[in-house]
Amino acid sequence: MSITVNKKAFHEYFVEDKYEAGIALEGWEVKAIRAGRMNIKESYVIIKSGEIYIIGMHISPLPSASTHNHHDPIRTRKLLLHATEISKLIGKVERAGYTLVPIDLHFVRGRIKLEIGLAKGKKQHDKRADALDKDSKREAQRAMKERLH
Repeated sequence: MSITVNKKAFHEYFVEDKYEAGIALEGWEVKAIRAGRMNIKESYVIIKSGEIYIIGMHISPLPSASTHNHHDPIRTRKLLLHATEISKLIGKVERAGYTLVPIDLHFVRGRIKLEIGLAKGKKQHDKRADALDKDSKREAQRAMKERLH
């Protein structure tokens, strides 16, 4: 079950491969995510000293959260992947010029998972071509719908 999707990722990048990662979260963060108080639109994924982190994922604390703890809504959170997956990702990012982008935050058997994509950046003309393709498909769907009614 999807919690939030980063639509901007597909507009800005060609996503070639997807990986599902766990996230090291605190208790208040899990409660806030279940309440839908998060945003992954401006976030990005980095590799630092052989580990993978997500930066800029905003999780707003619930108003009922404890007042004596001051929660950082955009703290750096560690992503949990198998060592073989991490080494594969490190190799592709460092050698082949790929980047890692967060795509989708979802539940798997009650656990919160983040889908990250191995992606290459789009140029401006690629974005325009995608927009034209999307528009033409939408027009074709409208025409088919009108023919049926």
